[in-house]
Amino acid sequence: MALVQIQHQNNKLKSSFAPEKQNIPLVTHIITDDDMGILEGAKLHPVKLKKIFKLLTDPHSSMLYDRHVYTLNKMVQHYAKGIPMKDLVEMFKILNVCADRVEAITIYEKPILDILKLCSIPFLMEKTSDELVYEQIVVESISQLGYLMRIPTSDVRNQICVTLLNFTSKSGNNDLQKFKPTSLQFNKKVIENSDISETLVKSLALVENDLEIKLKLLEILQLFSKYSAKNCDQMLHVEAGRRICSRLMDTDPSGQLLFRSVDILWNLIENGNKSDLASQLNNMACISQLRDAFVYQMTQGHSHYDRQLRNDLLVIATLVAYQCPKAPFVETGFAKQLTLFATFQEVKSHNALVRHLKLATNHEDFELRKLLFNILVVLSNDKTVISILSEGHLLLALFSFVRANEQKTDPRELSLAQFEEIQLHAMAALCTLCPKMLEDYMTCQGSTRLLLLLEWCVGPEEFSGHGNSFHGTGGRGTKKSQMHYCLRLLRSVASTKDEIILQDMADQGAINQLIGVLNTAFTQRNDQNDAIEIEMQSDILFILSCLCEQDLHRKELFGIQGVDMVIRYLRTDTRLLSSGLGHHKLLLTSIDCAWCSTVGCYVTEDYFLEKEGVFLLFDLLEVCPKNMHNIIIGCLLDLCENPKTVNHILAWRGKSGTSASHLLCELWRQDEIQIGVKRDSQGAITDLRRPLMGQIQADLGVIPLPASCVSQAIADVSENIRAKIYSLFCKMGFSDLPGLSLDDHVTLTIIEKYLDFKMGEVWSETIGELQLENVRPVTPDQEAMEAISRAIEERAVIVAATQQELIEAQKNQDVIDEQEFYAQMRENHRQKEKAIADFTQFVARTSNFQELKAAKEKQEISIDASRMHPINKQGDHFHDVSLPNLTSTVFSGKHVTVNESVKEKNTAPVIKFDPTLNALADRPLKHYTI
Repeated sequence: MALVQIQHQNNKLKSSFAPEKQNIPLVTHIITDDDMGILEGAKLHPVKLKKIFKLLTDPHSSMLYDRHVYTLNKMVQHYAKGIPMKDLVEMFKILNVCADRVEAITIYEKPILDILKLCSIPFLMEKTSDELVYEQIVVESISQLGYLMRIPTSDVRNQICVTLLNFTSKSGNNDLQKFKPTSLQFNKKVIENSDISETLVKSLALVENDLEIKLKLLEILQLFSKYSAKNCDQMLHVEAGRRICSRLMDTDPSGQLLFRSVDILWNLIENGNKSDLASQLNNMACISQLRDAFVYQMTQGHSHYDRQLRNDLLVIATLVAYQCPKAPFVETGFAKQLTLFATFQEVKSHNALVRHLKLATNHEDFELRKLLFNILVVLSNDKTVISILSEGHLLLALFSFVRANEQKTDPRELSLAQFEEIQLHAMAALCTLCPKMLEDYMTCQGSTRLLLLLEWCVGPEEFSGHGNSFHGTGGRGTKKSQMHYCLRLLRSVASTKDEIILQDMADQGAINQLIGVLNTAFTQRNDQNDAIEIEMQSDILFILSCLCEQDLHRKELFGIQGVDMVIRYLRTDTRLLSSGLGHHKLLLTSIDCAWCSTVGCYVTEDYFLEKEGVFLLFDLLEVCPKNMHNIIIGCLLDLCENPKTVNHILAWRGKSGTSASHLLCELWRQDEIQIGVKRDSQGAITDLRRPLMGQIQADLGVIPLPASCVSQAIADVSENIRAKIYSLFCKMGFSDLPGLSLDDHVTLTIIEKYLDFKMGEVWSETIGELQLENVRPVTPDQEAMEAISRAIEERAVIVAATQQELIEAQKNQDVIDEQEFYAQMRENHRQKEKAIADFTQFVARTSNFQELKAAKEKQEISIDASRMHPINKQGDHFHDVSLPNLTSTVFSGKHVTVNESVKEKNTAPVIKFDPTLNALADRPLKHYTI
C-alpha cells in the first residue's frame, strides 16, 4: 500500500512539471480564391456533351438539323478557349457524326470547321497528371483528325492542315480558371505517337488536283519530318519517298512544290532510313523526276536559292546511286546529262543545254563541281555507265586538273584554294575511274602527267598548300597533299597489272624516279614520319613491286640503288608495328618489293645477299606477327633458288642464339596448334590415319565438290605456311642441321614426310567423295587406292616409331646425364670429406707431439716404400739423406711452409699448449708461410 502511494505521488510530481497541452481550434470551413473572387481568367462551366451526342444520334431527333447546328454553335462558343482533355472522347464522337453527314447535308460543314478550329488550340488539363492519364486519348484524337481528310471539301481539308500546323507550333494562353494548356513538347510527342504522318502521306493521293491543299499537306509533312525520326519512319512505311518524288515536277507557279518536296526528302535522309528511301526512289518515274528537276534548276535557276536546291537534288540522286547500283540512271538518260554537266567547262561541247551555261566561282557552283565528280564515281560501279563516261571525255576533264599549281590566278577563275581542293578531288575520283577506263587513261597520257606532277612535288619550286578540304588533310603549307594523291593514283593504275600500262610507266622512267623520291624526299627515320608520309612510302614500294614483278629487264633497272633502298626499309624497328600509323603496311610492302624487285635477277640477288638481306628477313620472321610469316617465308623460298642463300640461312642466329632450322620448326608447331592438329606433349603423331589434318578440316568432313573447285586438302596447302617450310627444308636438307632440340627433331621427322602425308590425305578425300557419291571404282583402281592408303599409313607408323625412338634415346641420355651429375656431386662430397680428414690430422699433429712422431714415422715409411731399392754392390756405402731429429712432417728444403694455429695475424698472444683441450673445438687455426 505504501508503494502505491509513493508511485501516485511521483506521478503527481511529474505532471506538475510537464507543459500544459494547447487546444488547437478546428476550422469548420475553407475560403478558396474562388470564394474570394480573386481568380484571374474566365471560368469554364461543364457541358453535357453526351446529351449533344444523343441529340445527333437519337432516331427521334436525328432530323432536327437546325437544332443540331444551334446546339453545336453553342458548344463551340462554350469551348472557345480550348477543349479539356476529359471531353475529347465525346467531342470527337460528335465530330465524326457530323463528318459522316456533311457530304449529304452541307449544313454540318460550318460546325465541323468551328470544332477543327478549337482543336488547333492546345488542349486543356485540369491537373498536372492529366498529360499522363489522357495521353492515349489525345493520341487517338489526333489520329482522328487525319482520318477526317476523307471529307471531300477543300475548306475542311484546309482547316485540318491549319489545325495541325497551329497545334505543333503555337502555345496556348492561360486565360481560364483551374485549367492550363498542354505544352508544345507534349503536343509534338502525341503527334509522333499517332499515325497522323502516315494518314497525311496517304492523303496526298486525294488532293492531286488541289494545289493549295497539296502545298499545305507538304508543309505539314515538312514540319513533322524536320524534328522527329519517328515521324520519318512512319512516312517511309507508307512510301512517302516514292509518292513525293514521283510528283516533283507537277505544275506549280509559286515553286513551293519542288522546294517543300526536296526538303521533305532531305529530312527523310537525315532522320530516316537511307536504304529504305533509296529503294523507294529506285524506279523510272522517280529518277526521271529527279533528272527533270535537276536539269531545270541547272539551266533556269540563277538565284542563290535555286543553286542550293539544285545541289540538294544532286545529293539525293547520289544517295540513290550509292544505295541502289542498278538504279535506272542510264535508261532515263540522267547519267549522260550528268557527264555533260561535269565536263563542259574543261571539254568544249555544242550541246544546247550547256551552250550558254557558265559556272561561276561562288560556293554553290564550286560544290556542284565536286558533287558531279562524286556522283559519276558512284555511277561507275555500273559497267553500262563506263561507255557513257568515255564518250563524255570525263577522264580528259579530270586530268586537266592534274598539273602543277600556279602562284596566281585570274579573278574570274577559281582561287588558289578552290583549285587545290578541286584538284585533289579530281585525283581522288581518278583513283577509282582510271582502273576501269584504261584506254582513256592511255589516250590522256596519264602516266606522263602523273610523273610530271610527282617531279614538281619533290622539286624546289615553292608552294604552300591550303589544306582546306578533306583530301588536303596534313598538307597545309607543303605539296604533301598533291604528292599523296599522285602516288595513290599511280598505285591504283599499277595494281591493274596491265602490261601496256606498266611498260608505259617504265618507259617514262618511273622506276628510277620513284627510287629517287624515296632516297631524297624520305630521308628521316621511320619513327619521325606521320601516317600520310608512311602511306606514300608504302605506295611507292607497291608500285615498284608491280613494275618489276614479271620483267627481268625492269629488275635490272631496279639495280643496286633499289636494293640499298629496300635494305633500309627492312631495317625498320619492329616496335613501330603497333604504333597505329601504318608501319605494318610499310614493312609488308618492303618485303613484297624485295620479293618482286630483287628475287629472280642474279645481280640484285647477289647484292641483296651481300647486304645481309637473308639475315634481315629471318630477324623479321622471328619477331613479326603471324600474318606476316607467309610472305617472308615465300620470299626466302624463292631466294633459295640461288645456291648461295642456303649458307646464309644456316649461318643465321637469332637473338637468343637460335638457328634458322629451330625457328622454322617452332613456326611449324605454332601453325599446327592454330589449326588444331592432334599431337602429344612431345609433338609426336597421335592420329596415324590423319597425321596432318587440323580440327577445323576434320569437323567439315568430306564434301563432294565439282572438279573445278579446290578441295579442303588442297586449300590447306595455301592457307598455312607448312608447305613453304617443307620446301625450305628441302633446300636446306634434313640432316646435320645446327641448333635442334628433341622437339625439333620430332617435328622434323613429320616435315620430312609432309609430301607423302599430304598425298595420302588427298587420296583419302578422293575415296571419301566417291563413297558419298555412291561411285565404285573399277577393281584395279580400287586396289591401287587401297595400296596407296596402306602405304601412307605404314609411312605414318614408321615416322611415329622413329619419333618414339628419338624420345626414348633422349630419355636414356637424360638418365646418363643425371647419373654423371650425381657422380660429380658424390666426388665433390668425397673431396670435402678428405679435406676435413686432412685438416683434422693436421690439428692433431700440431696439438700432440706423439701424433706428430707417429705421422713422421708413417711418412718415412711411405717415402721408403715409394723408393726403388737397388742392390748395392759389395763394398758400397749408402748415405741417408734425411735429416735426423727433424720435428716436422714437411719435406726439407730451402723454403719451408709452417702452419701454426693462432687467433689473429701477428696480434693475438701465443697460446700455451694444453693437452686437455680439444684441438678442433677449442683452438683457433691460422696459416703462416715462411
